[in-house]
Amino acid sequence: MQRQVGSSGTCRCANSQPSRVARRVTELYVQRDQPPGVPPLHLTGERTLPDVPEENYWYRRHLVVYEWIAERVAGLRVVDVASGEGYGADVLARQAASVLGIEPNPEAYEHARLKYPRVTFRRAIAETFTEPCDALVFLQTIEHVADPGAVLEHFKAQLRPGGVAYVSTPNVLTLAPPGADRSGNPWHVKEYEAGEFRALCEAHFGDVQLLGLFHARKLRAHQLAIEHARWDAIHAKLGVTTRFYDWFTPAISTRDFALRATGLERALDFLAVCRT
Repeated sequence: MQRQVGSSGTCRCANSQPSRVARRVTELYVQRDQPPGVPPLHLTGERTLPDVPEENYWYRRHLVVYEWIAERVAGLRVVDVASGEGYGADVLARQAASVLGIEPNPEAYEHARLKYPRVTFRRAIAETFTEPCDALVFLQTIEHVADPGAVLEHFKAQLRPGGVAYVSTPNVLTLAPPGADRSGNPWHVKEYEAGEFRALCEAHFGDVQLLGLFHARKLRAHQLAIEHARWDAIHAKLGVTTRFYDWFTPAISTRDFALRATGLERALDFLAVCRT
């Protein structure tokens, strides 16, 4: 699950999304208050983490999609591919019959295995793992993949008849700076517009529903303030940037995001619901 590092001093990305203040690589953020015996993970920029207040915007932005999917996989055998820290697989396990998390990174795997005992974790990669399942989840990772078509074909082969794959990716039009064809995220191989992402999924699945993730509630108000009231200039002029975002960012919740099927060109992320 990828990150886009925020620019120093602004506490937001160029596309009006709150973000952490950038620090030197030697000053990485670390998870707070982990259970006894669970080693905390460092926030490197490659994946999002819970328990890091400065990262809360990105964590909630991912969590809301896991929660939406969890409501639709009750009683099913689910595989969460590129499960990262493990929080999403744990959300799915609240209602699923079983959840297997697939994660290649050794530190993330060990952390997740110790922290989330109701999930089974396996060190493997998206292209080659084998696990027949009813539902497969692959969030914010396909943009990291060199051969996404091969990955989607492999996913289809793991799904039982009637199975569904949930695949998400950021919208390049809102992730990248205006006029750029991609963001500066060094982990991304390919970033997609809505039509490109739909075409990719439809090349491998017969039934694809594409949804977009949008700001809602206070995040929508914040976005409008940036776009129409020059809030970015105001907080800097008043000298309240750090104080405001130290309060605002940890207060963001999943209710500050919404999934819908319209206006996809303005979406933050896309979620494809793929059936054979």
